[in-house]
Amino acid sequence: MPYVPHTAADTEAMLSVIGAKSIDELFREIPSNLKVAPGSLNIPSALDEQRLMAHLTEIAAKNIDCTKLTCFLGAGIYDRYIPATVSAVISRGEFLTAYTPYQPEASQGYLQTIYEFQTMVSELYGMDLSNASMYDGATSMAEAAIMAHGIKGHEKIVVSDAVHPHYRQVLATYCWSIGLEVVTVPSVNGQTKDWNADGAACIIVQYPNFFGNIEDLAAVRKAADDAGAMMIVVADPVACALLKSPGSYGADIVVGEGQPMGIAMGLGGPVVGLFTCKKEFVRHIPGRIVGKTKEVHGDRPGYVMTLRTREQDIRREKATSNICTNEALMALAATVYMIALGKNGMTQVAQSSVRNTQYAISKLKSIGATVKFGEKVFGEFVVTLPKSATEVRDKMISKGFLAGLPLGGYYKGMENDLLVAVTEIRTREQIDAFASAMKEVLA
Repeated sequence: MPYVPHTAADTEAMLSVIGAKSIDELFREIPSNLKVAPGSLNIPSALDEQRLMAHLTEIAAKNIDCTKLTCFLGAGIYDRYIPATVSAVISRGEFLTAYTPYQPEASQGYLQTIYEFQTMVSELYGMDLSNASMYDGATSMAEAAIMAHGIKGHEKIVVSDAVHPHYRQVLATYCWSIGLEVVTVPSVNGQTKDWNADGAACIIVQYPNFFGNIEDLAAVRKAADDAGAMMIVVADPVACALLKSPGSYGADIVVGEGQPMGIAMGLGGPVVGLFTCKKEFVRHIPGRIVGKTKEVHGDRPGYVMTLRTREQDIRREKATSNICTNEALMALAATVYMIALGKNGMTQVAQSSVRNTQYAISKLKSIGATVKFGEKVFGEFVVTLPKSATEVRDKMISKGFLAGLPLGGYYKGMENDLLVAVTEIRTREQIDAFASAMKEVLA
């Protein structure tokens, strides 16, 4: 649909209705020093549609993307295989253009897909129930902390520094807004040991953690019990197809990012947040839940939004969260992915990731890189280099590789440390070439 701006007559009519004489009068409360003076922006003259497309194509061609680089960068967004069935299903008009299914009689197909999504995510995490998705993994974790505060009443949130730094930034913003204290526990050799969570509403741990290391969830459960706190786990759903589920360790809330399951990396989004918990906390869960029922007349199954009373559009004076939507199209992509692969397929993806990761570790060690925290990892690991990781990352781009994430910007003293991700789609030839290029850069 072409963009059609308002005419001068349209603008005049709207201003007349609201009682303003001009656009400037409409925004009179904005201080003048914050306004941009007319004509001060360096905006080029207009282009026709064909020339504009050519100009934008020229600009876009300057980008270096993962069709041109071999990706060893993870840190929350992963280059995994996406079956062709995913895009085929989510591109259908009834899904692509669908909105929130407020009318179940007209939305049975979409409601059923969300129900299946909830069922599979719950099973993957080993939890009782799942909601119908969140915005992303970071906001899922922050919402989980606020939920724990609402249940326990304590105003302290304890989180490991081995949880993704971006997630912790979102957590700090959410908690600041309602006056909660966030206490960050330092990790030791890439794992979290001493929680000291007395008086905390919850303990938050990542599994595997930001460095790729597999945390001891049994020890986390004990620490939470000793402190009378809830246990929140931020879990990689692909890793949970192979590792023991967080639910089997007694986690109270398990959240995560669903992007690795059939969602393209894009420019970091759109993605989908996963949120699961124990059944006893169902009335505190943010967002909505789709349930399965039967018709009043007959036994035909039907799907409805069973629980959404905590959203801001209903009973909002008692709401525990302000989330009022979900990432349903991305949740559908994850659903199609899980169905297409099945249990065995997802396990094979996880196993292939582990094998490729261990092969990459051995190749990088052979060129003189040091694995920082040991080799009991899933999909990601930290290597210490003899020079700046940022410098190495930048030089590796010219050799055709997106090498990983330099950690110096997130952790003091880790300027020479690089977080490397290896998924199931990396071949031995790619890993060999990656190690060879790294050797040249380090020479």
